Amino acid sequence: MTLLKPSPLSVALFEPRIPPNTGNIARTCAAFDLPLSLIEPLGFSIDDRQLKRAGLDYWPHVNLSVHTDFKAFKTSLAKPSRVIGCSRRDGVALQDFSFEQGDVLLFGREDTGLPEPVRDQCDDILTIPMPCSAGVDGQGGVRSLNLSVACAIACFQAGLKLQLW
Repeated sequence: MTLLKPSPLSVALFEPRIPPNTGNIARTCAAFDLPLSLIEPLGFSIDDRQLKRAGLDYWPHVNLSVHTDFKAFKTSLAKPSRVIGCSRRDGVALQDFSFEQGDVLLFGREDTGLPEPVRDQCDDILTIPMPCSAGVDGQGGVRSLNLSVACAIACFQAGLKLQLW
């Protein structure tokens, strides 16, 4: 097992399913110099044409690691690190969240989000407030943001608060 290098901020995707989302997130990570961890099983091959296309020619600039499961991912984290689950529900509002050096922003699957057993292992949960969000029944507004959009918003805000840019 290889330990990840310490980083002021990093991103992890739990069982991503949609290649273009992962490719776009990889591009965001390359732009902000943030390591990206992918937690298997993936819904695509790492060699997927759509994945590579969405990441364009930025893949050589992505510090990428792939982990067999969530336990292997957690074991690989540099110390100290906090795993911050990003969810559309029941989290601290992004603008109110106190980020720390070494935080890992963990995003769930596009279709199901972070499962409860994974949420329970997070050090905290954060949520991006959406003024026009749907009700509990899923009606009357937007249910969620696209994964790559949510990741970019959270990364930028965290980087600002940590004074990384």
